[in-house]
Amino acid sequence: MTEENAIRMFKCLADKSRLQILKSLAVEDMYVELLAERLNLTPATISFHLRKLSEIDAVRSYKTQYYTMYSLRQDTFAVKILDILKEQSDEADLQEKREQAYRKKVIDAFFEYGKLKSIPAQRKKERIVLEEIAKAFQPGRIYSEREVNILIADFHDDFCTIRRDMISERLMDRDERGYWLIPQ
Repeated sequence: MTEENAIRMFKCLADKSRLQILKSLAVEDMYVELLAERLNLTPATISFHLRKLSEIDAVRSYKTQYYTMYSLRQDTFAVKILDILKEQSDEADLQEKREQAYRKKVIDAFFEYGKLKSIPAQRKKERIVLEEIAKAFQPGRIYSEREVNILIADFHDDFCTIRRDMISERLMDRDERGYWLIPQ
């Protein structure tokens, strides 16, 4: 189910009368007049709601003798909400572009000629700065503390704070052998 279809469905289902119609049709197929009587609504109101439900493929109609019967399309409701949420968003590319523009803005604001001017106070901005510094390290390689300090010192004089923050942000890890990047 596409994002647009999901939005249309949720908007349609946000009406109490439509939900009651669907609940009734889940029990048995019905015609307009019977639904109107059961739900204490006019046949015209029921027809209006059935038309809206048909637009999102929630119900289908078929002729039997003198009546047009309506039934619930169960396949429409077999979709899990989690599957809808995991579906690729139409705005995913736009969101990615916004994120990249924000990252660039932060990097441009805190770096000058490859040097870190100051350590950001805001955690989100600091994370972006630390990720930028982490690019100087090779994945899979174990570094001594001295090597880590030298690489970080190329960016900022307070290499102790940056090294500690890279570990706390789970960009790097350490043990008795040394320091290494954590795969992201």
